[in-house]
Amino acid sequence: MAKRGKAVLAYSGGLDTSVAIGWIRDNYGLDVVAMCVDMGAATRDLKEARKKALKIGAVKSILIDGRRDFVEHFIWPSLQADALYEGGYPMATSLGRPLIVHYAVKVARQERAEAFSHGATGKGNDQVRFEVGVRTLAPGMKIIAPLREWGMTRDQEIEYARENGIPVEATKKSPYSIDENLWGRSIECGVLEDPWREPPEDAFTWTADPRKAPARPEYVEIDFEQGIPTALNGKKMEGIPLIAELNRIAGRHGVGRIDMVENRLVGIKSREIYEAPAAIVLHAAHRALQSLTMSKDSLRFKHQVAGVYADLVYNGLWYSALHQDLMAYVRSSQRCVTGRVRMKLFKGAAVKAGVQSDFSLYQRSLATYDVGDQFDHKAAEGFLRLHGLSVETQAQVQPGVLSPWTVKTRLVPPSRKR
Repeated sequence: MAKRGKAVLAYSGGLDTSVAIGWIRDNYGLDVVAMCVDMGAATRDLKEARKKALKIGAVKSILIDGRRDFVEHFIWPSLQADALYEGGYPMATSLGRPLIVHYAVKVARQERAEAFSHGATGKGNDQVRFEVGVRTLAPGMKIIAPLREWGMTRDQEIEYARENGIPVEATKKSPYSIDENLWGRSIECGVLEDPWREPPEDAFTWTADPRKAPARPEYVEIDFEQGIPTALNGKKMEGIPLIAELNRIAGRHGVGRIDMVENRLVGIKSREIYEAPAAIVLHAAHRALQSLTMSKDSLRFKHQVAGVYADLVYNGLWYSALHQDLMAYVRSSQRCVTGRVRMKLFKGAAVKAGVQSDFSLYQRSLATYDVGDQFDHKAAEGFLRLHGLSVETQAQVQPGVLSPWTVKTRLVPPSRKR
């Protein structure tokens, strides 16, 4: 009897990938190797998920601790880049996908698997991140996307799972689809698909209701070295515990809730709910430190880079030459982004309360209006004369063009006026 082929499934333990194990076996005749990657999910027991995969029918179940790689090679670079998709989303899920792809390709080669499978839908972004990543790292590998093929609704999936004895957390009454890792939690589906409805409190688990958060603010101090957080409240910490502790502190104050309608790559708008306490605080603190230590031109150009960088990550192009080139610039831009930022956490808001750095470009002696002012006020006269010279000249030659009150279709040169 011929030996059955294998497919490596990026397994989360949730509804979609749990149903996919048996479906791949029945429809493709392949044995499934379930691969779970631990990226710091706070509320999901991945050891139990690994056991569940075997009970459901996987021939092998692998759990990989990817937390350190996730922080050092994905989270910190995105923070240095100020990568927030459409200005709001720290891209926790987006950043995790290329790491999963890296491990999946490695496992597939070890297991001599012929296919890679994922639990993404045909209208989502994750299919892009998974498949473009796999095609980049392992060109020619077969890709199986069950959710694009089987055509079941979420309620039908839940019923299918029930009929086949597959234990899942989702129910028809509370059908949230959740993805989480150390950097954030993504919640969608169910009542959240109506952008007019306020997200119900049961959608949130990492953050307190801001109305019920502590009545007094809490301050945290974050040290950065070249754009990377290295200490919290004066205590040196590695990335994993630092993010986890900041998630706990900021979440207690209701910080980190994001509700946005974003533009997916496939062309649809999607209402998304996120919880990312540490990410929101660290991004705000990082921007505050950059404002102190980076020159005006560098900072403004970096704002442009941040948007392009975020789009690349969101659109599944982590493994691209442009990403590598942008990252080289980002790392260079961070060489003086070292210092300490004090953040005030209160009723859902994270606000800068102070910033200091040995590389600060802010000079009080130049900025002050009090005693000790060293700014050369006389130098401003010549500067202003030159700065306004071009518009002054235009105003003399083309007065109608610069008039704020009227728009003329035909102008007469001053020399021809009578």
